[in-house]
Amino acid sequence: MNLDEILKRILEQDGEVSYLEAVELTKYPSKDLLYAAANTIREKFCGNKLDTCSIVNARSGKCSEDCKWCAQSAKHKTGIETYPIKDEDEVLDCAVQNDIKGVKRFSMVTSGRKVERKEMEKFCEMYNRIREKTGLKLCASMGLIGREEMLMLKGAGVSRYECNLETASSFFPELCTTHTSEEKKATLRLAKECGMEICSGGIIGMGESMEQRIELACELRELGVKSVPINILNPIKGSALESAKPLSEEEILTTMAVFRFVLPDAFIRFAGGRINMSESLQKKALQSGINASLVGGLLTTPGSNVNDDYEMFKTLGYDSSRV
Repeated sequence: MNLDEILKRILEQDGEVSYLEAVELTKYPSKDLLYAAANTIREKFCGNKLDTCSIVNARSGKCSEDCKWCAQSAKHKTGIETYPIKDEDEVLDCAVQNDIKGVKRFSMVTSGRKVERKEMEKFCEMYNRIREKTGLKLCASMGLIGREEMLMLKGAGVSRYECNLETASSFFPELCTTHTSEEKKATLRLAKECGMEICSGGIIGMGESMEQRIELACELRELGVKSVPINILNPIKGSALESAKPLSEEEILTTMAVFRFVLPDAFIRFAGGRINMSESLQKKALQSGINASLVGGLLTTPGSNVNDDYEMFKTLGYDSSRV
């Protein structure tokens, strides 16, 4: 494989790498050259702008789905806090604090297969309050909702809908039997039809092969996804994947770098599991294709310190301002 030829095709001809080429890239002998090439692609298509977002767990636990990775599934006994809808003032305060810190986007994330209309009315009231009180761009991740609920969110000011594919379609049935990859894709297509941007990514380290990670990247490209969270499995005690083997640093960086080859102009985003990455590994990732990040607290696990994040981004030459 000629790395320079592939890089030139992407940079000068806006060309694509095929699935087979991307798989071969994961095997490229000089990882440092691979990571540097991914960074060059990022600089060409995205510049130094870094996209930040923060999330709040707006409905926690007691989920009917059987996703093996998830601490919120009712099938697992993980001891997490559960509640139907988070207190409205708490959500607003969380949003305001993120706004003060300069975070660009804010999303409510809910457990469960989907949010029904009656609950959606409440969430939309909360979004309207956030829109009135902050300058945040609004996102939502509320499961496999229908057109009516999607349009309600749009009317409340939500501009981006998130529904992670989680893993390649070929591997998904090994991890979840209560819904399918196609249902997730249909939800993302619906969001686009309703005039929203879409956000979708996955979790690595759940037993999938490197080939299946590349399959996921290609599926995201086919859907036209421009915001791609890459989560690294954080095995939760009591979940079906609590004994999963941690990934090596090379596997993590190689995955992120080749995602950049497949998705040249996307915001490829640090997400769950970053808390377990060393600072040096995070910096390497930010020079290997990553150009976006979740900041602050996560759903059921601790997140990052926002001020520390911004300092690291600035040190590496990124502009994370909202302008």
